Amino acid sequence: MTAPTGKVVPFEPPPAARESLQGHYAGFASRFAAFMVDLVVLTGIFLLVLAAINFAASVLTGKNIHFNHGNTWVVVAYAVWAFIYFAHFWGLNGKTPGGALFGVQVVTNDGDDVSGRRAIGRALAFPLSFLILCLGFLGILLGDQRRALHDIIAGTVVIYCWDARAARLRLLSRPQYSAPHAPPESHSLPGSPGRTDPPG
Repeated sequence: MTAPTGKVVPFEPPPAARESLQGHYAGFASRFAAFMVDLVVLTGIFLLVLAAINFAASVLTGKNIHFNHGNTWVVVAYAVWAFIYFAHFWGLNGKTPGGALFGVQVVTNDGDDVSGRRAIGRALAFPLSFLILCLGFLGILLGDQRRALHDIIAGTVVIYCWDARAARLRLLSRPQYSAPHAPPESHSLPGSPGRTDPPG
Protein backbone atom coordinates (compact mmCIF):
# COMPACT_ATOMS: atom_id res chain seq x y z
CA MET A 1 0.00 0.00 0.00
CA THR A 2 1.46 3.38 -1.04
CA ALA A 3 0.84 6.54 0.94
CA PRO A 4 0.15 9.85 -0.89
CA THR A 5 3.73 10.95 -0.18
CA GLY A 6 5.07 8.02 -2.15
CA LYS A 7 6.37 6.13 0.89
CA VAL A 8 5.61 2.41 1.04
CA VAL A 9 3.94 1.42 4.30
CA PRO A 10 3.53 -2.21 5.41
CA PHE A 11 0.05 -3.63 5.03
CA GLU A 12 -1.71 -4.58 8.27
CA PRO A 13 -4.76 -6.86 8.22
CA PRO A 14 -7.87 -5.75 10.12
CA PRO A 15 -8.06 -6.58 13.84
CA ALA A 16 -10.45 -9.50 13.19
CA ALA A 17 -7.82 -11.08 10.95
CA ARG A 18 -5.06 -10.59 13.52
CA GLU A 19 -7.08 -12.21 16.32
CA SER A 20 -5.99 -15.78 17.00
CA LEU A 21 -8.38 -18.48 18.15
CA GLN A 22 -5.73 -21.15 18.63
CA GLY A 23 -6.09 -22.76 22.03
CA HIS A 24 -9.59 -21.38 22.61
CA TYR A 25 -12.54 -23.69 23.22
CA ALA A 26 -14.15 -24.65 19.93
CA GLY A 27 -17.66 -23.41 19.22
CA PHE A 28 -20.73 -25.33 18.17
CA ALA A 29 -20.58 -24.37 14.47
CA SER A 30 -17.02 -25.61 13.98
CA ARG A 31 -17.67 -28.83 15.86
CA PHE A 32 -20.90 -29.51 13.99
CA ALA A 33 -19.27 -28.88 10.60
CA ALA A 34 -16.39 -31.19 11.52
CA PHE A 35 -18.84 -33.90 12.60
CA MET A 36 -20.78 -33.65 9.34
CA VAL A 37 -17.56 -34.08 7.35
CA ASP A 38 -16.63 -37.10 9.46
CA LEU A 39 -20.11 -38.55 8.94
CA VAL A 40 -19.74 -38.26 5.17
CA VAL A 41 -16.23 -39.77 5.25
CA LEU A 42 -17.05 -42.75 7.46
CA THR A 43 -20.31 -43.46 5.61
CA GLY A 44 -18.55 -43.29 2.25
CA ILE A 45 -15.87 -45.73 3.41
CA PHE A 46 -18.53 -48.06 4.80
CA LEU A 47 -20.46 -48.06 1.51
CA LEU A 48 -17.27 -48.72 -0.43
CA VAL A 49 -16.54 -51.74 1.77
CA LEU A 50 -20.06 -53.06 1.22
CA ALA A 51 -19.66 -52.58 -2.53
CA ALA A 52 -16.34 -54.45 -2.44
CA ILE A 53 -17.94 -57.32 -0.51
CA ASN A 54 -20.79 -57.48 -3.01
CA PHE A 55 -18.35 -57.46 -5.93
CA ALA A 56 -16.25 -60.23 -4.41
CA ALA A 57 -19.35 -62.33 -3.72
CA SER A 58 -20.60 -61.88 -7.28
CA VAL A 59 -17.22 -62.97 -8.69
CA LEU A 60 -16.81 -65.98 -6.40
CA THR A 61 -20.40 -67.23 -6.22
CA GLY A 62 -22.12 -65.54 -9.14
CA LYS A 63 -24.74 -64.07 -6.79
CA ASN A 64 -25.17 -60.54 -5.52
CA ILE A 65 -25.62 -59.67 -1.87
CA HIS A 66 -28.53 -57.28 -1.35
CA PHE A 67 -27.69 -54.99 1.55
CA ASN A 68 -30.58 -53.33 3.32
CA HIS A 69 -30.30 -50.64 5.98
CA GLY A 70 -33.06 -52.49 7.80
CA ASN A 71 -30.85 -55.53 8.30
CA THR A 72 -29.69 -55.72 11.89
CA TRP A 73 -26.17 -56.79 11.04
CA VAL A 74 -25.72 -53.81 8.68
CA VAL A 75 -26.75 -51.37 11.43
CA VAL A 76 -24.48 -53.10 13.95
CA ALA A 77 -21.57 -53.13 11.50
CA TYR A 78 -22.05 -49.41 10.80
CA ALA A 79 -22.15 -48.59 14.53
CA VAL A 80 -18.99 -50.63 15.17
CA TRP A 81 -17.22 -48.95 12.26
CA ALA A 82 -18.23 -45.46 13.51
CA PHE A 83 -16.87 -46.34 16.95
CA ILE A 84 -13.56 -47.53 15.47
CA TYR A 85 -13.34 -44.41 13.28
CA PHE A 86 -13.75 -41.88 16.08
CA ALA A 87 -11.82 -43.82 18.73
CA HIS A 88 -8.89 -44.33 16.37
CA PHE A 89 -8.50 -40.69 15.30
CA TRP A 90 -9.16 -39.25 18.76
CA GLY A 91 -6.56 -41.60 20.23
CA LEU A 92 -4.10 -40.95 17.38
CA ASN A 93 -3.76 -37.16 17.67
CA GLY A 94 -7.14 -35.88 18.85
CA LYS A 95 -8.16 -34.89 15.32
CA THR A 96 -10.52 -36.67 12.97
CA PRO A 97 -10.36 -35.73 9.27
CA GLY A 98 -13.26 -33.35 9.81
CA GLY A 99 -11.61 -31.90 12.89
CA ALA A 100 -8.36 -31.35 11.02
CA LEU A 101 -10.25 -29.61 8.22
CA PHE A 102 -11.99 -27.16 10.56
CA GLY A 103 -9.12 -26.78 13.00
CA VAL A 104 -10.54 -28.47 16.09
CA GLN A 105 -8.81 -31.00 18.33
CA VAL A 106 -9.82 -33.12 21.33
CA VAL A 107 -7.52 -32.81 24.35
CA THR A 108 -7.77 -33.62 28.04
CA ASN A 109 -8.94 -31.11 30.64
CA ASP A 110 -5.27 -30.30 31.31
CA GLY A 111 -4.51 -29.76 27.63
CA ASP A 112 -2.63 -33.04 27.17
CA ASP A 113 -3.02 -35.48 24.30
CA VAL A 114 -5.91 -37.91 24.54
CA SER A 115 -4.81 -41.44 25.40
CA GLY A 116 -6.21 -44.49 23.69
CA ARG A 117 -8.21 -45.45 26.76
CA ARG A 118 -9.76 -41.99 27.07
CA ALA A 119 -10.52 -41.94 23.33
CA ILE A 120 -12.37 -45.26 23.64
CA GLY A 121 -14.36 -43.91 26.58
CA ARG A 122 -15.26 -40.76 24.67
CA ALA A 123 -16.38 -42.79 21.64
CA LEU A 124 -18.54 -45.01 23.85
CA ALA A 125 -20.12 -41.98 25.56
CA PHE A 126 -20.61 -40.06 22.32
CA PRO A 127 -24.07 -41.55 21.51
CA LEU A 128 -25.35 -40.47 24.95
CA SER A 129 -25.25 -36.83 23.85
CA PHE A 130 -27.86 -37.60 21.18
CA LEU A 131 -30.39 -38.92 23.70
CA ILE A 132 -33.45 -36.88 24.73
CA LEU A 133 -33.48 -34.51 21.75
CA CYS A 134 -29.69 -34.08 21.75
CA LEU A 135 -29.71 -32.33 25.12
CA GLY A 136 -26.19 -33.58 25.73
CA PHE A 137 -24.88 -30.95 23.32
CA LEU A 138 -26.34 -27.98 25.19
CA GLY A 139 -23.12 -27.62 27.15
CA ILE A 140 -21.35 -26.56 23.94
CA LEU A 141 -23.69 -23.57 23.69
CA LEU A 142 -24.08 -22.70 27.36
CA GLY A 143 -20.96 -23.93 29.18
CA ASP A 144 -17.82 -21.90 29.73
CA GLN A 145 -15.63 -24.72 28.43
CA ARG A 146 -18.02 -25.70 25.59
CA ARG A 147 -18.20 -29.30 26.81
CA ALA A 148 -20.83 -31.77 25.66
CA LEU A 149 -22.02 -34.63 27.82
CA HIS A 150 -19.50 -37.07 26.35
CA ASP A 151 -16.72 -34.54 27.04
CA ILE A 152 -17.71 -34.40 30.71
CA ILE A 153 -17.81 -38.20 30.95
CA ALA A 154 -14.46 -38.68 29.21
CA GLY A 155 -12.73 -35.66 30.80
CA THR A 156 -11.99 -33.93 27.51
CA VAL A 157 -12.41 -30.54 25.88
CA VAL A 158 -12.33 -29.46 22.24
CA ILE A 159 -10.07 -26.57 21.25
CA TYR A 160 -8.98 -24.83 18.08
CA CYS A 161 -5.67 -26.36 17.05
CA TRP A 162 -5.04 -23.79 14.31
CA ASP A 163 -6.53 -20.42 13.64
CA ALA A 164 -8.80 -21.27 10.73
CA ARG A 165 -10.96 -18.14 10.93
CA ALA A 166 -8.06 -15.69 11.14
CA ALA A 167 -6.27 -17.50 8.32
CA ARG A 168 -9.32 -17.07 6.07
CA LEU A 169 -9.66 -13.40 7.00
CA ARG A 170 -5.98 -12.76 6.35
CA LEU A 171 -6.31 -14.36 2.93
CA LEU A 172 -9.39 -12.31 2.08
CA SER A 173 -7.84 -9.07 3.33
CA ARG A 174 -4.56 -9.55 1.48
CA PRO A 175 -4.09 -6.64 -0.93
CA GLN A 176 -3.66 -7.30 -4.61
CA TYR A 177 -0.65 -5.49 -5.99
CA SER A 178 -0.04 -4.98 -9.69
CA ALA A 179 3.51 -4.83 -10.98
CA PRO A 180 4.44 -1.43 -12.46
CA HIS A 181 4.60 -1.44 -16.22
CA ALA A 182 8.04 -0.79 -17.66
CA PRO A 183 8.21 2.19 -20.04
CA PRO A 184 8.29 1.13 -23.67
CA GLU A 185 11.71 0.95 -25.23
CA SER A 186 12.58 3.49 -27.85
CA HIS A 187 13.17 2.08 -31.30
CA SER A 188 14.25 5.32 -32.99
CA LEU A 189 16.60 5.02 -35.90
CA PRO A 190 20.25 6.05 -35.71
CA GLY A 191 20.62 9.79 -36.17
CA SER A 192 16.99 10.56 -35.34
CA PRO A 193 16.14 13.34 -32.83
CA GLY A 194 16.37 12.27 -29.21
CA ARG A 195 18.86 9.47 -29.89
CA THR A 196 22.53 9.71 -29.08
CA ASP A 197 24.73 7.53 -31.23
CA PRO A 198 27.76 5.98 -29.59
CA PRO A 199 31.05 7.47 -30.66
CA GLY A 200 32.50 5.75 -33.64
